[in-house]
Amino acid sequence: MPLALYALAVGAFGIGVTEFVIMGLLLDVGHDFGVSVARAGLLITGYALGVVVGAPLLTVATARWPRKRALLLLMLIFTIGNLACALAPTYSLLMLARIVTAFAHGTFFGVGSVVATSLVRADQRASAVALMFTGLTIANILGVPFGTWLGQHDGWRATFWAVSAIGLVALAVIAALVPSNAAAPDAGDWRADLRVLARGPVALGLLTTVLGFGGTFLLFTYIAPLLTQISGYSDRAVSPILLVFGGGLVIGNLVGGKLADRHLVATLLGSLAALAVTLALMGLAVHHRGAMLIFVGLLGATAFATVPPLQLWVLEQADGAGQSLASSFNIAAFNLGNAFGAWLGGAVIEHGGGLVALPWVAALLPLAGLGVAVLSLRLASKRRDIVAANSVVG
Repeated sequence: MPLALYALAVGAFGIGVTEFVIMGLLLDVGHDFGVSVARAGLLITGYALGVVVGAPLLTVATARWPRKRALLLLMLIFTIGNLACALAPTYSLLMLARIVTAFAHGTFFGVGSVVATSLVRADQRASAVALMFTGLTIANILGVPFGTWLGQHDGWRATFWAVSAIGLVALAVIAALVPSNAAAPDAGDWRADLRVLARGPVALGLLTTVLGFGGTFLLFTYIAPLLTQISGYSDRAVSPILLVFGGGLVIGNLVGGKLADRHLVATLLGSLAALAVTLALMGLAVHHRGAMLIFVGLLGATAFATVPPLQLWVLEQADGAGQSLASSFNIAAFNLGNAFGAWLGGAVIEHGGGLVALPWVAALLPLAGLGVAVLSLRLASKRRDIVAANSVVG
């Protein structure tokens, strides 16, 4: 794999840390600003919504730029946003800084996916996307635990100073390793690019992403109380168990990429089915500590095995036109799924059977995503037939 992919992975690592590390620092932030944990938790929601809004806006704004210049601007926004987080004197300004930082998230992964696929052979594209996303998965294993420890010992601001330093490193390696001619800018009008999103296979692909990751985060958002209150683990056991989840993320991401390179459609459907089965079986395992440990790892593996095929499927259905915008929208769809899943999980806990019901409800979402994916495949097949018939007539 080209060294440029590892440079993209460094940027993905920094983005992964800043997105998820706040979960371990909510008590510290709340105490510092005198706000409740629930209000501090809105920093997570604000970030996710910032990704959803920022992805299309920045992608359109940079669509005609050379890809390398766009990536460097995005990492600069990311770095400045984290510096603003470290210096924020009030809760409101911290929220604003988090949203600014999130604006770079979706477009970085969207443009980065296009760049990654342009640097390798056609039969390596999903693996290239998976390698870039490995930075995100490693962030969950190493970066987030270290960032949480640093914030708890030296203050939460120290964590954001450290993430800002990662942003500077990412800027340097992207400038040094990503080719200046990597992936041509989008041609044509951005309005035409938006029309690509209205294609049935593309729109349904985005919905599949929302449903798949909605199921994952419906459960994962509440994994700590599920492990301690239902499975019987101690509070101190949660962090090591989350390392098992992180290990599953890395393995699933890389395996999903390899399989998608060989059989994209089969991997897309198979990974969604595997995620639904894993979540359903967790409903049977929640009262057994040993089984639950295994299924936490399997959840990480099956959840991130869906990422490369979902991202590549949307890229392929965009069919050259507006690929960056479609790719960025798919990253926004991941985050929309995260926000939707967390909200639905809270509703299930309060009104739908409590913590033990989470795995069963969560399994329904990727199962629905599987049905949407099948419909998307059928529409894509019909579109290919129409294009082929028109070319024959022409």
